[in-house]
Amino acid sequence: MADIGTYLKKHTEALVKDVGIEAACEITGKSKATLGRYYSENSEHSDRFMPVDAVARLEGSASFPHVTSALADLRNITLSYGTNADCTSRPGGVNADVIALSQRFATLMSEYQSAMEDGIITVNEAKRLLKETVLLQQVLLDMKLHLEEDSA
Repeated sequence: MADIGTYLKKHTEALVKDVGIEAACEITGKSKATLGRYYSENSEHSDRFMPVDAVARLEGSASFPHVTSALADLRNITLSYGTNADCTSRPGGVNADVIALSQRFATLMSEYQSAMEDGIITVNEAKRLLKETVLLQQVLLDMKLHLEEDSA
């Protein structure tokens, strides 16, 4: 990873935006300005990061554990959600996961093709690709849990 700080700040921003800035303020007890400093790439805030307790509270309300996932990525660690008991309460199964995986991958490839039309991936295009990649990762984790359940 070229710059760990920048990587973590981008995922912190994704976490706050996932939850919503107003809700993030309520959940963490921090102001909008303070939360903004945690993911600001300005040099004056380069050493400021969101406290781990605030990350944990926000990820409890988020659709995806953005910062935890980023930390795991930095160490080449694979995450999985829940326990086998949680797996049985989710609808579908491996077949539904394969269909969702196919749809997500097609969407990712479509976004990639659109981004590469001019030969340059802009910041906004990269953000869309990242969003699709995260959604694809979520489907893969669901599939992993279903497969673990089926093999037990």
